[in-house]
Amino acid sequence: MKALPLKGLTVLEFSQYLSGPSAGLRLADLGARVIKIERPQGGDACRKLSIKNLWVDDSSLLFHTINRNKESFTADLKKEEDRALLRKLIAQADVVTHNFRPGVMEKVGFDYGSVQAINPKIIYAEVTGYGKKGPWKHLPGQDLLLQSMSGLVFASGNGGDNPLPFGIAIGDILCGAQLVQGILAALIRRHKTGKGALIEISLMESLLDFQFELLTTYFASGQMPRRSLVSNGNPLLGAPYGLYATANGHIAIAMVNLQKLATVIECPALEGFSQDDAFSRRDEIKSLLAAHVAQQSSEFWLDKLRAHDLWAMDVLNWQQMKAHEGYQCLGMEQTLQAANGKQLVTTRCPIRFNGQKLFSARPAPALGEHTEKILKELKGPATLPKEGLRPAIPFTQSAAV
Repeated sequence: MKALPLKGLTVLEFSQYLSGPSAGLRLADLGARVIKIERPQGGDACRKLSIKNLWVDDSSLLFHTINRNKESFTADLKKEEDRALLRKLIAQADVVTHNFRPGVMEKVGFDYGSVQAINPKIIYAEVTGYGKKGPWKHLPGQDLLLQSMSGLVFASGNGGDNPLPFGIAIGDILCGAQLVQGILAALIRRHKTGKGALIEISLMESLLDFQFELLTTYFASGQMPRRSLVSNGNPLLGAPYGLYATANGHIAIAMVNLQKLATVIECPALEGFSQDDAFSRRDEIKSLLAAHVAQQSSEFWLDKLRAHDLWAMDVLNWQQMKAHEGYQCLGMEQTLQAANGKQLVTTRCPIRFNGQKLFSARPAPALGEHTEKILKELKGPATLPKEGLRPAIPFTQSAAV
């Protein structure tokens, strides 16, 4: 796609691991030039954070997954000569992101006030673990720890289970997506007013926002949401909402009228319950339903349920999902070519723009791969080439949206 919506914007990414880099990934997918500012020795710590000991080159598969389509510029933030170069980059950038603990960027002279003094129109976007105030501000902002602190681990699993975290870094992913939302809103504001902005978000706030339904219910009732003892799907929803084992797998049943369900699946044991019992007698209903559903195959039940437009679906593992035509027609996979010739398959940007899917085949950069190129641009003429860094969008009244 030739005219990506963020083409011409430059993002300096002082971020590592997942939350900040995942935001940079999405901005890059949408056309921004994203330059990772990395330590000369080791770079982004995620380069060495391996999942199941999977490596692409000298960097981990995880690093490649969230840093494709970016450039790498090495700089030692403790050295004044390197900080001077970064100030030149900042002067011509549109966005700066970081996800360091509170106080780190202040120590090296790249806090918001210092960066704004260099470039008043800059969009400065920062991620912390728990915010910049309060007794938690210096605690480690790691996803599992945040899930545990936020109460999220009491939303999944059955009522008798121990606290259960998500199997993915949900806080990092949500926080990165919300950081992008804030950046885009600030860019629109700058287009209208010519003013830069400070965008602040924390993993804790993202996970609290993620639980807005559960928390609002708790604020109103003063009672903790209660998970089903059987087939829990959502602690706020009544029976039959949840997953059920069949004779050959599992099916998911969503919001369904109990009387209609009893009739369609021919389950006399459910006929004595009314819709008013869906929550108050939730575990009893689910236990009876689970015993009934276990007698036949997933296909048997899905045929019955779908014939009567009742909401139910297969429970697929990734192998089953990948083989399905419904997955294949989405075209969610793309192949990247790493520097060492190794190929890796990952997901594409999920956004479609003007009907086009957004693919970016450029792999994650090697550490410092683009340092010399960017240094030449900084030494070049005042008007940099179109593909190089550009000043922040100038404000004109006619350009307001």
